Amino acid sequence: MTNQKQIAQDLGLSVATVSNALTGKGRVSQNVVKLVTSHAQSVGYFPSAAGRALKTGRSGILGLVMPDITKPVFPEFAHAVEAEADKCGFGVLIANARGTADGQAKAINQLIQRGVDGIIILPQRGTQLDVTAAPCVVLSTQPDPQNTVAANHRQGGALSAQAMLDLGHRKFLLLGDDASSPVQQERIAGMLGALEGFEYEVVWTSKSFPNLLDQSDHGVTAVLTVSDLLALRVVSEAGRSGLKCPEEISVVGFDDLPLATAVRPTLSTIVPNTAELSRRAVACLDAVIRQNAEVPAPSVVDMSLMLRESTGPVPSIVQTATRRSK
Repeated sequence: MTNQKQIAQDLGLSVATVSNALTGKGRVSQNVVKLVTSHAQSVGYFPSAAGRALKTGRSGILGLVMPDITKPVFPEFAHAVEAEADKCGFGVLIANARGTADGQAKAINQLIQRGVDGIIILPQRGTQLDVTAAPCVVLSTQPDPQNTVAANHRQGGALSAQAMLDLGHRKFLLLGDDASSPVQQERIAGMLGALEGFEYEVVWTSKSFPNLLDQSDHGVTAVLTVSDLLALRVVSEAGRSGLKCPEEISVVGFDDLPLATAVRPTLSTIVPNTAELSRRAVACLDAVIRQNAEVPAPSVVDMSLMLRESTGPVPSIVQTATRRSK
């Protein structure tokens, strides 16, 4: 049966060097780490997680606390975190906060009890985190003082608005569905900053959904939303009202969910850089766990624009007037 002593003999290294290379303990060059781990895999040797934990004081596991895993925006992020963690030699345990502050506290405590080396937290809105039993990083909004890494929601909102201005639109409807959400407020604020000097109305659909035909009759040609799900509802409601998208009304979503390309018209949207958010979060947590001298400072990750079929140039006044007269 292959063990660390046999691997050391095969490679002409000391047992201590092999052990350090496999556990991440001590000073071993990356070239030696790659040599040892590659050979260990080739001969079918995998160090015991329990044994590694006893030697290093680490479990090799990170915790990831999600606000609500039923929301379609979170699975892609969880997948990206797992991929980044794997590159650093960590596994990931995912805990669901179930949409409540109490659920979040319970999820954090359960991960700590399971001996995770550190925790990545997407916090419930309005909660103040006090995690001292394990290293943690927080992915929140940029204004949140707890934030470690944030998506640039305000910049994404500005991208959405500027794209429609570039297509000639001058009167806008801005839609959110939860005025208490810091993320949605940031996205709306970004839109408003770009639309200064132009006509717009902000509507929160938790109170009532706007009459899109009436909005169109009053000159609205573009609807900017805070989520793809809300944008898809706009496209659906527009169709039921007889409004053609994008010929008569353009619609922009947010988050680039898989549904954005599964419908017709395909949805123009703002795309978070999930891979970079995950990379920075894991890198920061890894640095804290390893007690590196240089821990990355809090940072913000910009978003990008994806234009698809739900947006187009501003419709002519003649075309709109002709349709209404029929």
